[in-house]
Formats: sequence, C-alpha cells, structure tokens
Amino acid sequence: MEHCTLGRPGLTVGAQGLGCMGMSAFYGATDEAESLATIDRALELGVTLLDTAESYGPFVNEQLLGRALAGRRDEAVLATKTGVEITDDGSVLGLNGRPEYIGRALERSLRHLGTDYVDLYYLHRIDPGVPIEESVGAMADLVAQGKVHHIGVCEASAQTIRRAHAVHPLTAVQTEYSLFERDIEHNGVLDTLRELGIGLVAYSPLGRGFLTSAITSPDDFAEDDWRRTDPRFQGENFDHNLDVVREVRRIASAKGVTPSQLALAWVQHQGAVAIPGTKRRRYLEENVAATEVALTVEDVAAIEAAAPRGVVTGARYAPEMMGTLDG
Repeated sequence: MEHCTLGRPGLTVGAQGLGCMGMSAFYGATDEAESLATIDRALELGVTLLDTAESYGPFVNEQLLGRALAGRRDEAVLATKTGVEITDDGSVLGLNGRPEYIGRALERSLRHLGTDYVDLYYLHRIDPGVPIEESVGAMADLVAQGKVHHIGVCEASAQTIRRAHAVHPLTAVQTEYSLFERDIEHNGVLDTLRELGIGLVAYSPLGRGFLTSAITSPDDFAEDDWRRTDPRFQGENFDHNLDVVREVRRIASAKGVTPSQLALAWVQHQGAVAIPGTKRRRYLEENVAATEVALTVEDVAAIEAAAPRGVVTGARYAPEMMGTLDG
C-alpha cells in the first residue's frame, strides 16, 4: 500500500487506516478471534493507522488492540482518544476536556494498550466548558513528555481548529466525511485544514455501512446495533437514502468495482485518509483494494451527479448526540 503524510511535521501512515470501534461496541455481535485476525491481516496489507478510543467498550477496544499488537507495537500507528470522562469501572459521565482528566486518561489508555506511547492522541469531543487552549495545552505537555507523538481533535469547527493549532500543531482532524456526509466542504473546516496543513482522517467513510449497498432494510440490524436509532436509517429517510445508494452502485458496477470501493476511492480522491471500520477480514480486503482505484474526471462528475452535497436526508446523529459536536 502507498503511504501518505498527515500534517506538518508529518506522521506517515498507510493510505487507508482501520477503524476498530465495531470490533468491540455499537455494531452488534463481536468475535474477538476474527477481530484479532482482521488486525493481523490489516498490518500484512500495509494498513498501519489503527483507530480506537477509551470510550469504545469502554476500554475493551483498547485492550483488544493491546493484545493484537503485543510484540509488534512498532508495526502500527496507534491512535486513541480522550475527552469523554469514564470512571475506572466503566461509567460514562459526559464530556471532560480538563487537563487533569486528559493526563489521567492517557495513563489508563497506555496500560490498556500495553504501550508507553501513543502515535496520535485525539480530543474525542470538544468540552464546551473548557477552553480548547487548556485541553490542547495538556496534550502538548504529553508530547513534551514523550508519551504522545502527535495530537489531533475530532468533530471540531474551523474556529476551534484554528485556536487549537495555535497552541500546538495539530497533525490531524478526525471527522465524519463521505458521500453521505459532506458538511466540512461548506462550513470552513476543509478549507482550514488545507490552509494550515493539517491532515484529514475520515471516519464513517461508508456512511455507517449504507454505502456498502449491503443494507436493504432497517431490519438488517441486530437489536443492539445503534443504527436502529440513527435518523438516516429511519422511515422515509431510509427509502430516500437507499435510492442514492442505488445510483452509487450503478456507477460502481460500470467501473467494475464494488460500491464500497467507489465510495472509499472518492474519499481518498479528496485528500483524506479513510478509516473504514470492519471486524471481518473479507471486508477489510475489499476496502483495502479501493486504494488501487483511480477515479477519472468523468467518474468524479458522475459521482457528484448521483450524490451531490446535501442529497442525504436525516441528521447524522439523534438530537441528544448532535449536542456533543462542536460548531
């Protein structure tokens, strides 16, 4: 796999990363043996950026990665996140960007991950009760201590990104970005990242599975799959968005690739590092093949016609979750 550089000074990663959240939480049944095999296969294929967070489980996903990387830590670029306060017994208390919590959370993450440093440490969500300068200042202290090599923020507004970057250079901003979610193209975030030389890491690049074309009904989800409450998968929204997926599938078929590969190739074409989440080797291999898909000018135009910005209906999170997003 080709490599690319996030930010300045740069962090070198594979052109596609792996979102590990679903291996432990939120997306139905889990299978640790298959998850470990998927991580192992990802490293074999040149997928180096492995993305987790202390809140995934909580803690379970970091612990899984710690087992997966035992004895081979230097093969991976490990990214984890803080900013959602969790007690040691796993109770989630809400947003917390205070410096004392950030430092304490990192020490716990290092124990769970079985390592003495994190390659990329994100502020998972912006705490409106704490100035971003204080949160990023605490993360900068961790860089100075050698416990963190690079820092980033998630789901931040253009203004917050600028303020954070002024305290310490951000290597990456992680946000949702896909053919289904293109808000950063018009709210100033994408322009700000390009201006400041900050890398873009795109989570949910397959629209939480919608763009795989494998989802045909809301009933396809397990009872404990959180997408059952996602507005984009409800009622008329679902039917409308499924029509968009059919158009993407038509373009993909004409090009001889899968809908997932076309959607991922589009994200990569925009200059982002996608971190599609999967817990199965067969989907990982399909996703990685997208790094070899080159889009022509005609392809991009066809995709734009089928899935223009704003075409999707339904908020990307339920109202109670939208309140955690900055800007």
